[in-house]
Amino acid sequence: MFKDFKPVLGILIRFFAIYLVMILLYQLFLNHYQSRLVDPITEFTAFGVHRFQQWLGYNSQLQDLAGWHSILFILNGKSTTRIVEGCNAVSIMILFVAFILAFYKGAKTFVFVALALIFLIIINIIRIAGLNILYLHWPQYSKIGHDYVFPAIIYGSIVVFWLIWIKKFVLRNEKS
Repeated sequence: MFKDFKPVLGILIRFFAIYLVMILLYQLFLNHYQSRLVDPITEFTAFGVHRFQQWLGYNSQLQDLAGWHSILFILNGKSTTRIVEGCNAVSIMILFVAFILAFYKGAKTFVFVALALIFLIIINIIRIAGLNILYLHWPQYSKIGHDYVFPAIIYGSIVVFWLIWIKKFVLRNEKS
């Protein structure tokens, strides 16, 4: 009876093991930067958003918020949002990577993960900039944008990559 479930059980065990190891490593990374305003990944994300907003033609500034362990975005002289560790999307990228690695298919797995992560970082930067623009021009929609629309962008992107991985790499190999 359990023989039929062995492949699924193997995938689940790999997924949870990889996920737990990566989350623990990320937490150790964050602990190392506890005394700083934000960790380097969040700082990188904030700077990327800042540069993208400038590229779009906005007067974009960053302001440290030491008491809040965050960085404030100022667009055209108006405070919009602040970025905290959770905004860098690393925790959901870890979930994404654990899922892909659970269905390991050789070296192409790492190429796919690397390319997908680059894309997800870019999408996240665009997503946060879009949220700042929403706060600037249409503040009445800020709650629905922050809580529903903009999270759906990053989660939706991850689901699309999962589907591509399963359909184009995992299932294709199973048919061969």
